[in-house]
Amino acid sequence: MGSSSSIQLLALFLFLVFTPSLTQARSYDPFTSKPEITHHGGPLLSGNLNLALIWYGNCGRVQKNIIRNFIKSLNSKDGDTNLQPQVSDWWKVVGNYQAAVPPLGQGPPAAGPTLPKITVKVVKQVSDNTYKYGKILTTVDFIPKLVRDYTAGDPNIIPVIVTARDVTVQGLCTGKCADHGVVDNKPYIIVGNPETECPGACGWPFHEADTEPKAVVLQPPNANMAADAMVVAFATALADTVTNPLNTGFYEGVEVDPVGPALACRGIFGIGASPGNPGKVQTDPATGASFNAYGNKGKKFLLPAIWDPKNSTCWTL
Repeated sequence: MGSSSSIQLLALFLFLVFTPSLTQARSYDPFTSKPEITHHGGPLLSGNLNLALIWYGNCGRVQKNIIRNFIKSLNSKDGDTNLQPQVSDWWKVVGNYQAAVPPLGQGPPAAGPTLPKITVKVVKQVSDNTYKYGKILTTVDFIPKLVRDYTAGDPNIIPVIVTARDVTVQGLCTGKCADHGVVDNKPYIIVGNPETECPGACGWPFHEADTEPKAVVLQPPNANMAADAMVVAFATALADTVTNPLNTGFYEGVEVDPVGPALACRGIFGIGASPGNPGKVQTDPATGASFNAYGNKGKKFLLPAIWDPKNSTCWTL
């Protein structure tokens, strides 16, 4: 029995490594390809976004705190206004996609009133230290079960699965480090952990990259490579979820393999970015850490660029 189980586990692992996921990002290079991100007729997320954080596995306390602080920073109002730019400035650009939705019929978006603010709040947190669905999560089986289990079918929350260092997620590490999908016509987000799982692919720019040319390595703003890289991945997936929650919003490519406004600009964090070079960012003179945005209580973060539909370019803070 033990031998049979080992063989089955090995077969599943090989399947994940060598078989592309239906939601796996295709090979896309923002430095050589110009995205054609268009609206596909479906809704965007707006108003209040209620998140359910699902800490799957033994997630570290520091990583939890950094991710929660980033979420608070999206709508932070009590920050020091002398510290610029703010995480909330980045979030406003994501919200501006509401204005890019074309009206019924043809033609450019119509001018209208001030866009509604998108407010993000954590309304539920669940910790699963038992690895209920194992340490290898597949998109067609275990992830849907996990989402249904921990949200109890609540249509008003968006589950965000944050994985521990020893959890493998199908479709990650190959083109993207977090993903978003749809279960029961509701969006979800899953974030990989690069502490031990593919740090050369998902830990950059805070870890040496696997790719050529040799990439610049930055000091993480919160002194935690995995947590700061997970913020980058989560921010990317969150922006792409808001603009394409049901795979009918803004994206390039095909519905089963969409490239959203943030994924389209991956690897770009500042002006002058190039392959292996994240671009011009700020440096903390005390620690040498790199960042491009201030958040809640003065915390620092490095956030990804977002495709600007007005100027047809990757916008950075």
